[in-house]
Amino acid sequence: MQVVRVGDLTVGDGRLTLIAGPCVIESLELCREVAGALSELCRQRGVPYIFKASFDKANRTAHDSFRGIGLDAGLKVLAQIREEFGVPVTTDVHESWQAEPVAQVVDLLQVPAFLCRQTDLLIACARTGKPVNVKKGQFLAPWDARNIVEKLQAFGAQGILLTERGTSFGYNTLIVDMAGLPIMRGFGVPVVFDATHSVQRPGGAGKASGGDRASIAPLARAAVAVGIDALFMEVHPNPEKALSDAATQYPLSQIAPLLDELLALHAVRQRFAEVGVK
Repeated sequence: MQVVRVGDLTVGDGRLTLIAGPCVIESLELCREVAGALSELCRQRGVPYIFKASFDKANRTAHDSFRGIGLDAGLKVLAQIREEFGVPVTTDVHESWQAEPVAQVVDLLQVPAFLCRQTDLLIACARTGKPVNVKKGQFLAPWDARNIVEKLQAFGAQGILLTERGTSFGYNTLIVDMAGLPIMRGFGVPVVFDATHSVQRPGGAGKASGGDRASIAPLARAAVAVGIDALFMEVHPNPEKALSDAATQYPLSQIAPLLDELLALHAVRQRFAEVGVK
C-alpha cells in the first residue's frame, strides 16, 4: 500500500483519516465553525483530519443553483482555514487551468467523479506535485478505476487516492458495491469512502439532488468494516439550510458519536488485518 503524504499527515498508514467539511464554501464563518469543531474532535481522538470545501460546484443540477464564491475568494478562505487551524485542506478542480493556482494553496487536489477520466485534467493535477484524490465516476466499475491510477502514475503524480462515491443504479438512484473497496485497494493506493455523496439521489428533487441522510451512518460502518483508509463526509451545522447538497450533508452536532463508533470498528478491523484475516 502506497502511503500518501498530505500536508503534515499521511493517508494509508493504518489509521482512519477523516476528510470533511461543508459541501461548498458559503462563507468564511461557516468554514471556521466546521473546521474548528472537526479539527478539535479529531485532535482529541488522534485522527488525521483534512478540511474539505469547494470554491465552485460546477455540476449543479440547475443553472440558477448556488455554485460557490469563486476561485479567488475561495482560495483565500481555504488558506485562512489552513493557517488558523493547522490542518491540510482540499478542494475540487474542474478545469485543467485551475490545477496550478489551486495547488499553491491546498495540500490535496480533488477530481470530481464526472471528470475522473479527463486525461488533460489528470495531467494538470499530477504536474503540480501535490497528491491527487480522484472520485470514481458513477459510471465506472471498481476495476475500471485501475486506468485512473495508471494514468496518474504515468504523469508522475506524487500520491494518489481513490474515492468510492456510489454507482448509478437506475433512475435517480445510487448504490455502493462494498466488494469494490478491496478491489480498488488492490491497486496499491489508499481508498476513501464518500459516505455522503453515496446516499444521493441525483436529480431526485427536480432541480436538485435528493438523498437519504439516514443511510450515511450504516454505509460508513460497512465501509470501515470492509477496510478503507479514509472517510469523506460533507458536514454542515444546519444541513437543511445548506446551499448545496442539503439532503445529504451530515449534521455537525452528530459527527462525534458516529466517529467514535467508526474508530471502534476500525480498531477491530486492524486487529484482524494484523493476524492476516482479510
